[in-house]
Amino acid sequence: MGQASLANIVTEAYQKYMENNEHIIDLEIKLTEALRLAEELSDVVAEQAGRIEVAERRIQMLMERAAQDEANSMTGANMNDAPPPHW
Repeated sequence: MGQASLANIVTEAYQKYMENNEHIIDLEIKLTEALRLAEELSDVVAEQAGRIEVAERRIQMLMERAAQDEANSMTGANMNDAPPPHW
């Protein structure tokens, strides 16, 4: 093996190393971006969960109010049937 062939082997090995290193850097960049996006999505999901909880409480209150109104209408005790206070 001459110096020329040894130099070629070393050059090829270095080039492969650099290609692998660039590939690893690209993967690290993609991983960092994926982690950032996952954090953003987690924040969005947490915000939406809060909004859903508020909506569910409001729906529950409306359902309870509708049930009470229905119960009042069956017993004839409807607040809307009472005359205004000035009558």
